[in-house]
Amino acid sequence: MPMLPSESQDAKLHALPERQRRAADGKTFDGVERRQNPAVAVEAPDISEVAVFRELGKALTSSLQLDQVLRTIMEKINEVLRPDTWSLLLMDAVKNELYFQIATGTGAEALKDMRIQVGQGVAGWVAQSGEPVVVADTSVDSRFFGQADEKTKVATRSIVAVPVRFREQCLGVIELINCIGPEGFSQRDLALLQALADYAAIAIENARHVQRIHELTITDDCTSLYNARHLNFMLDTEIYRSQRYSFEFSLIFIDLDHFKNVNDTHGHLMGSKLLGEIGEAIKEKCRMIDLAFRYGGDEFVVLLPQTSKENALGVANRLHALIRETKWLKDTGLDVTVTASVGVASYPSDSRTKAELLHLADEAMYFVKNTTRDRVAAAGAKTVPAP
Repeated sequence: MPMLPSESQDAKLHALPERQRRAADGKTFDGVERRQNPAVAVEAPDISEVAVFRELGKALTSSLQLDQVLRTIMEKINEVLRPDTWSLLLMDAVKNELYFQIATGTGAEALKDMRIQVGQGVAGWVAQSGEPVVVADTSVDSRFFGQADEKTKVATRSIVAVPVRFREQCLGVIELINCIGPEGFSQRDLALLQALADYAAIAIENARHVQRIHELTITDDCTSLYNARHLNFMLDTEIYRSQRYSFEFSLIFIDLDHFKNVNDTHGHLMGSKLLGEIGEAIKEKCRMIDLAFRYGGDEFVVLLPQTSKENALGVANRLHALIRETKWLKDTGLDVTVTASVGVASYPSDSRTKAELLHLADEAMYFVKNTTRDRVAAAGAKTVPAP
């Protein structure tokens, strides 16, 4: 007797290997069943959306420049969603604030210096909650506050905002202003915006990793100052800049006197802590444009851009007095005092080459160290100035 169609189908299934039989029956793994809902059709991605993600993937893999990648992301948001104004706010974790990393559209320039507390306004709420939000009418939403409108002179009617998250950490918020049309803001558009926010999170995290790696290669572990490798690079840069614009600049070499006594008396751990405290104190006394380095051992170098030899000697004397007059390691219960021998050399009055400038500043410092110690001398000095 011929088999019925359903019986024939069952027989074929039983004839298949077990793994294939499970797959044909909708069961791919042991103990796991696929959720099947034939009534719900899966919406195929739009060709333009596929192109957007392809371009973003290229941007992420071809550049580690954070600003360039973020601008590509925001340009795609503008192309697809057409807001009046759109912005990317990044998190300042120290101050618990959001600041505008990128803002484009009417009045965007006015937002550059504006900061928003986490929890404040719609963007602040998104940063705090980690949830996306669609506000179709700001006039009836209690989270909206008009400080940005006062700055931009633009009336905000609607807002769409999504968090930029990496793992459990909120890195920022993407916010679109006045992009909701007569038919509202679709779930598909919201999903697209959240996907773009994920790309932004990857770009930000990648850039931060690169920055951390870069900092490790140019920073001294003990003092958190720049290291000698970075000094060589920055001297090349400063010589080029000073040649081009006819600037002066100066170097200060600092060597701690009898530093070995600190290690012998209090131990190497306290010696390292002392170097860290002195390095931090030197950095605090520098201007924004000055750079401080640990040159090696108990030696420090300060690079003073656009500074004459005369002015550099004034800075050197102040740093010498700071080291001499400060009681160090007080938080450990010690009152350690230390002095320093200091040398100064300047471009172009002493030399126009990196190697010679370093040699002359070092030579001036050693001139002090081999005579009186605890003084400051300029390159070419024949005597050590009185204290």
